[in-house]
Amino acid sequence: MNETTVTLVGNVATNVEYRETLTGGVARFRFAVTVRRWDRERALWTDGPTSFYTVSAWRSLGMNVAASVSVGEPLVVHGRLKVREEEHEGRRKTFVDIDAVAVGHDLSRGTAAFRRAARQGPEASEVRVPAARVAESGRAEPPAPDLWQTPEPAVDPGLDTVGEMANGPVQIDCVATP
Repeated sequence: MNETTVTLVGNVATNVEYRETLTGGVARFRFAVTVRRWDRERALWTDGPTSFYTVSAWRSLGMNVAASVSVGEPLVVHGRLKVREEEHEGRRKTFVDIDAVAVGHDLSRGTAAFRRAARQGPEASEVRVPAARVAESGRAEPPAPDLWQTPEPAVDPGLDTVGEMANGPVQIDCVATP
């Protein structure tokens, strides 16, 4: 599809409002982007006009935005641009919305401490627990805190190589042929 994607750098202008809907939770806030230009005559930076956008973040991104973002904070927002026109009190108005794909703090203007969010909902069932992490009771133990960490597979000392397939570790018996 031909969608227009944009990346904006600016500040949160309103409180983040989070609501649950039939299609998942959504966080919405207004985002202010002010143009800054170098004025050669005065040898200093000057502010240009400010543009305001309504940013919507859905599902887990929306929950994380609602828990992490406050008014005045500098952000980088990446998403799909949507322009809509509505008639309000007999006047035609144009609104510019961003359907966010990624939102993050602008680290050129401050620091942040990242905390990995706990997985919830249907996405949690997609986490595959390797066979090596199944307890003796036959139930899977919770995944390691670092989901990027590769677990050590169980190795049978009688076999030479260990591989990994979609269903867990696979041991391959290597036989030398004359």
